[in-house]
Amino acid sequence: MDRQGAPKLTIVIVNYCTAALVVDCLASLVDEIAAFHQTKVLIIDNASLDNSAHVIATAIAERHWTDWAQLIPSGFNGGFAYGNNIAFRTAMADATPDLFWMLNPDTRVFPGTLGALLDFFHARPDVGIVGSMLFDGNERPWPFAFRFPSIFSELERGASIGIISRLLRDHRVPRSMGNIPEQVDWVSGASLVVRRETLEATGLMDEGYFLYYEETDLCLKARHHGWTCWYLPSAVVLHIAGQSTGLTEAGFSRIPAYWFDARRRYFIMNHGRSYALLADICWMAGHLLWRLLRRFRSRKDRVVPFLFRDFVKGSAFLHGPHAR
Repeated sequence: MDRQGAPKLTIVIVNYCTAALVVDCLASLVDEIAAFHQTKVLIIDNASLDNSAHVIATAIAERHWTDWAQLIPSGFNGGFAYGNNIAFRTAMADATPDLFWMLNPDTRVFPGTLGALLDFFHARPDVGIVGSMLFDGNERPWPFAFRFPSIFSELERGASIGIISRLLRDHRVPRSMGNIPEQVDWVSGASLVVRRETLEATGLMDEGYFLYYEETDLCLKARHHGWTCWYLPSAVVLHIAGQSTGLTEAGFSRIPAYWFDARRRYFIMNHGRSYALLADICWMAGHLLWRLLRRFRSRKDRVVPFLFRDFVKGSAFLHGPHAR
């Protein structure tokens, strides 16, 4: 593809108290943007309680990134979707980008990734959303995309028992991916590119999600409007998982209330309250079975603190789609 005719892209990074990570992410984009000079970056600072805004603004000025990077203070921590929507509206008002690339602060972009993404979108006008091949903080490949959550995936997730996971393997949310592009249900919001027309069709992101499930919701709405979602392994991004959210992939910390709020909202808003209740029942049944079998195991699995209690407190039995 001729670089002069490449689609215009705006990169969006939502920051909350992770200035050093944002600066490192921006540094990884320098050579990519030099090759595609129409690319711009908007950093939304969601009312960080530290000096993030100052650190990021200083880095942009001192490293001469002002031609392509702009910091926008939101004045309020409304969450991931809220911050991204500020950037979407700003870019749409000032210019007409063809694509938006959502990047977590705790990401680093590998050389050639931007070109691979632009080439793919240019060749496939039916594609609305594309996700990257991610590497973890130890630079190990994390080749996953995802299926949409369902009552069956909730049973599998709650049980986490080998035989049930094997029986329901076609319903498990994580999908192990290969080395070729493939159409999937949804991709990680750590590195997600969405076409402007897709965003316009879906009405931007749902700001009722504070954190988590917002990209799942976006991909589902995009599908309803006829857009496809793809996993692109040639677009490689390092993701130090959990650094920007406070959660880690392998951690056993207590799950925050907003995760349960987001899960509940996803099921109610997209499938109705009855389905959400059934999904809750499936998860609880699976988890209780796991706890029962755990009593008879010589080797005890580690347990997320207060998981069952927090799940019930955040379930559709007690709340509607809105955050508590």
